[in-house]
Amino acid sequence: MPNFFAVRLVALCINVIFRYQRSLAQNLNRVFDITTQKIMLMSLKFRLTIVNFLQFFIWGSYLTSLGGYMFVTLHFQGEQIGKIFLTLGIASIFMPAILGIVADRWINSERLLGLCHIAGGGLLYYASTVSDAPTMFWAMLGVCMAYMPTISLNNTVSYHILQDNGLDPQVAFPPIRVWGTIGFICAMWFTDIMHWTLSSTQLIFAAVNAVITGFYCFTLPPCKPAGRGEKKSLVSALGLDAFVLFKQRKMAIFFLFSMMLGAALQVTNQWGVSFLDHFKSNPLFQDSFGVKYPNILVSISQISETLFIITIPFFLKKFGIKKVMLMSMFAWVFRFGLFGIGNPGTGLIFLVLSMIVYGMAFDFFNISGSLFVDNETPQSMRGSAQGLFMMVTNGIGAMIGSYGSGWLVQKYTNDSATDWSTIWYICAAYALVVAILFGMIFRYKHDPSKIEKTIAH
Repeated sequence: MPNFFAVRLVALCINVIFRYQRSLAQNLNRVFDITTQKIMLMSLKFRLTIVNFLQFFIWGSYLTSLGGYMFVTLHFQGEQIGKIFLTLGIASIFMPAILGIVADRWINSERLLGLCHIAGGGLLYYASTVSDAPTMFWAMLGVCMAYMPTISLNNTVSYHILQDNGLDPQVAFPPIRVWGTIGFICAMWFTDIMHWTLSSTQLIFAAVNAVITGFYCFTLPPCKPAGRGEKKSLVSALGLDAFVLFKQRKMAIFFLFSMMLGAALQVTNQWGVSFLDHFKSNPLFQDSFGVKYPNILVSISQISETLFIITIPFFLKKFGIKKVMLMSMFAWVFRFGLFGIGNPGTGLIFLVLSMIVYGMAFDFFNISGSLFVDNETPQSMRGSAQGLFMMVTNGIGAMIGSYGSGWLVQKYTNDSATDWSTIWYICAAYALVVAILFGMIFRYKHDPSKIEKTIAH
């Protein structure tokens, strides 16, 4: 009898141990799977962070210093430089839409993104060898046609990969995208520290980075075309169906002022380095930090952008879209006006303030304008409407600003001496007129609950 109970007890112990081991093995497997999944997601986020960093590192290598290189080193006239910067607006009008169709129907988005960067790298290198304005126009048009679509393709690839791995892009993408701005700033600093701001080396540096970025894109997970076989009219595919919004008075006024303010968006990026370089001729300023490292000083503008983005939800909820857009317009007045009275010496504080206010000027307009479009258009054409908003601001508006500012610089340049203060005051007056007219003509009722819902969305 005791032997029977002993055998049962041993059997029970063995059974308990076996079940415990099986349960432990299952738990360990579960922990291993969860850990593996987290590591995989962290790896994907890190890879997308690298892509976004490199995406804007390329642009930051030359965008803010190219104008100075052409004006100071190549001795192009202001109007010629203005025409060359038109290429950014021209490419923004049609290339993102066309390559968006290609990505939707025929080629994996990550492959198309890589091909665009590699092509852009080759064109950037070619641009570094050009020394005459007409050829530079065509070279930079090619560069912009290759680069501008990559901004939207980069977003498409990031959204696609995040969604395929069970992540919400609205939550996961912003912390990834902010590294794009950091990449832009790092490129500006590196170009400045290496003293390439007035040299063609900036374009060669950008070209090398573009090729590296292109090949890196090929290593990303596949983003296959989602609209293959889908029948859609060319008008709809290009987003042109959103032009019906011009029939609404409020939308027509909004897009008109978006175009007018869009003319201001790239002016200081286009001419900032040239403006700071002209202080070299003054013995009081020629050894100042702003003259030696103009890109680093200008980069405060991009740093300010990252900070003001955080404040947008508060300002929108508190004041509404119209007042926030007015803040942006008046911020542009201060941006240009402070440039007009600033200098790298005793007036450095005015230049720094101008860089800081740029964050409000740029972000408040772009974000609040985008939210207005989202609020006021039917869901069926929101994508097209956003494309139209980008077209009138970064396309048509930027073209007007590029050519107009080039004409101004040429008009106020005599014997290689440029009256920069007058140019900045004219730009400030323009922004002031736009702000006053917008405040008088545009009508929009603030609804805090609607704004909160849109921001949350």
